[in-house]
Amino acid sequence: MTKTLVVCGHGPGISDAVARRFGREGFAVALVARNAARLEASAQALSAAGITARAFACDLSRPEAVRSLIGEVRASLGPIAVLHWNAYTPGAGDLLTAPVEELHTVLGVAVHGLVAGVQEALPDLKREKGSVLVTGGGLAYYDPAAEQMAVSWNAMGLAIS
Repeated sequence: MTKTLVVCGHGPGISDAVARRFGREGFAVALVARNAARLEASAQALSAAGITARAFACDLSRPEAVRSLIGEVRASLGPIAVLHWNAYTPGAGDLLTAPVEELHTVLGVAVHGLVAGVQEALPDLKREKGSVLVTGGGLAYYDPAAEQMAVSWNAMGLAIS
């Protein structure tokens, strides 16, 4: 049976490159984000390149939606061998002035959704000897330059997540 890569937070950058790379290696690819039309266009582009790809629209900040998504992907494409989490949401730009409530969505996507996805995919990941790949861009590094960049972009919520 084909192994499946689930790309959560698919967009035109690193997540699309990951989808193409794994797809060339024979993985079926599930593309996940909120914008169904963009996902469908991306799935069609991957299919045109000979990669089995399907689009799944999902709000990754909602753990119950993520759990359901994993089940849908499994039923549609097969066992999940790799969960790629590239999802983020803007918000909580300046931690000294932003309302604390803004962190709910940021943490919902970066932590709660990710944990729900890993938990739901875990039986497959264990059976397939799979992996979880979390990409956070340059703000994932603990480095004074990255911190300064986050401050100048007013993106401290993203840096925290």
